[in-house]
Amino acid sequence: MRKRRGDGEEGAAIRPAPAIREMAPTERPRERLRRLGASQLSTAELWAIVLATGTSKRSALALGYDVMRRADGSLRALGTRPVAELEAVPGVGPARAATVHAVVELARRWATEHTEARPGMRAPADVARVMGPRMSDLCAEELHVLILDSQHRMARDVTVTRGLLNSSPVHAREVFREAIAENAAAVLLVHNHPSGDPTPSADDLRVTRELVECGRILDIPVLDHVVIARGGFVSLAERRQLGDGSREAYRDGHGSA
Repeated sequence: MRKRRGDGEEGAAIRPAPAIREMAPTERPRERLRRLGASQLSTAELWAIVLATGTSKRSALALGYDVMRRADGSLRALGTRPVAELEAVPGVGPARAATVHAVVELARRWATEHTEARPGMRAPADVARVMGPRMSDLCAEELHVLILDSQHRMARDVTVTRGLLNSSPVHAREVFREAIAENAAAVLLVHNHPSGDPTPSADDLRVTRELVECGRILDIPVLDHVVIARGGFVSLAERRQLGDGSREAYRDGHGSA
């Protein structure tokens, strides 16, 4: 049976979403999933199942359409929308917005786990190769922490902050929370410069020194901080700007850069 396209999906026409109680039982999202399989449902129908219930004025299916419209029909774009933006969608609110973000993140982790081997981080160029395509064209600065396993392969990429490092507080607890939870052997810091110039700023250096010291206390070494931009990348470890012995730690941990 041909998959139906839902409103809010890319290329679909926008039409009013029916109330689920007004639909024939066999056409309701949950029944269609049981009968046809999840792959035959539109994205909006899948969101209706995840959101579970609607409001007095909007059905769960209508909310599913609205969530996808907010991201112009793109799941990838939906994952980049702030939680607060989804909360502003009528009928969504904080709980449903958090649910949407949790599901998108689970999907992202599933895809990564099943399609990519954990990339080894042996030199700054490895960091740039993996993270450059994701970060070099971003319109705002983001700080990421890459969680490394005992073989210095990337286990997770965690976004810590969005916004300039000198205007968005960078708390060590946010940087190291996931690293501690996943028993990280080490971490790498990565952030981008939308200006296109990867030269580290004074604030970049200050924040890096503070996080390196916190990592030393927690026994989770910060092996490098790589700044990525359209104009290339800069490794603070290569520049010996992480702190005493930082370059040796990077080389010893990852092999020659």
